[in-house]
Amino acid sequence: MHYADYKTILSPQNGMNLYRGCTHGCIYCDSRSVCYQMNHDFEDIEVKRDAPRILEAQLRRKRKPCMIGTGAMCDSYIHLESELEVTRRCLELIDKYGFGLAIQTKSARILRDLDILKSINEKAKCVVQLTLTTFDDELCRKIEPNVSVTSERFQVLETMREARIPTVVWLSPILPFINDTEENLRGLLDYCVRARVRGILCFGFGVTLREGNREYFYKKLDEHFPGLKERYIRLFGGSYVCNSPNNDRLMNIFRAECRKEGILYKTDEVFNYLREFEAPERQTSLF
Repeated sequence: MHYADYKTILSPQNGMNLYRGCTHGCIYCDSRSVCYQMNHDFEDIEVKRDAPRILEAQLRRKRKPCMIGTGAMCDSYIHLESELEVTRRCLELIDKYGFGLAIQTKSARILRDLDILKSINEKAKCVVQLTLTTFDDELCRKIEPNVSVTSERFQVLETMREARIPTVVWLSPILPFINDTEENLRGLLDYCVRARVRGILCFGFGVTLREGNREYFYKKLDEHFPGLKERYIRLFGGSYVCNSPNNDRLMNIFRAECRKEGILYKTDEVFNYLREFEAPERQTSLF
């Protein structure tokens, strides 16, 4: 861990990443890519010094409340958060100034801050986003080794449902020849239906690979799935987008199930929902 100085916390689109790097160990993580110019080891977490103070100054300058997003480049609930509580202090400020929140994680550590999430949702709008990729917990431990397994994330979704906090699931990535099966998809969709998620983001069934994350991914394939790296190289070469051969069939199942269950699934509709600041009365009507 090390600290770094920053002048701003919020991006022009009102997103915030409080850490740089991650200790969850997901084998496919795009944030390892060289294009992000991270000049330190990925597991050597960079902490943005005085993040709550900087965030408060930016929130106070805003003319009206809006949704604040998290999680585009890092997880707000990496292991260090248990000790540092940077995320919690920033959530307290979002709550204090009446802003909305769209927070993304793979970790059940978010339950520690359920009190603040409830408070934000009572005053404005809070959406909790969970990534689900693999229904089988044993497989999950291989491809997402240092984070809450899928069944634990489902319990987070259930807890949010009981707290009347809306949820969105990121169904991504789905790794060709590893978890790109109908059985896996239907298991994940069953979780989503049972938890009454508001929307699901799915960009197709596959994974993206580029310099930095490709090398790490292939190294982990050799560790856990011998011979699969060579299959990827033969089929995808140096392609950025590596779609599953099952993509079309799985997308048809995905769309049909979402339509049947009334779950938002069109990408623009889900993102519009995450960006739209709403009064608490409208949120209550969803439940």
